[in-house]
Amino acid sequence: MPAQQKKLIFCTAGVLSLACALGTAAAVGTQLWVRGSVLCSTGALLVNASGPELHKFIGDIQYGLFSGQRVRQCGLGGRPFRFSFFPDLLRIIPASIHVSVILFCTALIVFALVGAGFFLLNAFGSPYETLHGPVGLYLWSFISCSCGCLIMILFSSEVKIHHLSEKIANFKEGTFTFKTHSEQFANSFWTILVCSLVPFLNALLIRFAGFEFPFSKSKDSGRITGAVDLMY
Repeated sequence: MPAQQKKLIFCTAGVLSLACALGTAAAVGTQLWVRGSVLCSTGALLVNASGPELHKFIGDIQYGLFSGQRVRQCGLGGRPFRFSFFPDLLRIIPASIHVSVILFCTALIVFALVGAGFFLLNAFGSPYETLHGPVGLYLWSFISCSCGCLIMILFSSEVKIHHLSEKIANFKEGTFTFKTHSEQFANSFWTILVCSLVPFLNALLIRFAGFEFPFSKSKDSGRITGAVDLMY
């Protein structure tokens, strides 16, 4: 492949890695990871609410990795309440999983930036044989993709398996009990999904540029080995 086309491919991969890092950083700082609604089951049972009356007992909840907001609705109007995970909710959430999600987000940002730097070095500089060559590019892409996948798996388990929304909704509630009415992942979570697919796309760009996979063997080496075996 001509040098100009390789330079263009590496520049494209570098820009994608940089966008991946910026997108992850933006997602970490927002409250758009989970959106949903919670039902005040205690109040609904007290008045035997059903149909249109049930909407008076359904509040909203929205949160990210560091803070969020819930609207407490128990038939007397919505009452907003803002919260932060550290240190307010540290006692009721699975703290180890939550901290791991934040650490892997940080790792994804770091390795995406490192990958962007190496892609640009390969585009405008003289690539080295190891870290700046195809082995290094595949390595940074693989690590970034792995971090993104771990973020999604850990955060999904925290929300769905450990019922994070219900724990937040019932925080400092002594009289009323809230149940999750509806729950869906929001924009920031899907941004992490896109950022996880970017390193995979970069690996395809590396292969398209003419670099063999690090573990692949060339046909010439196989032929030479076979000829040596026949000699002995």
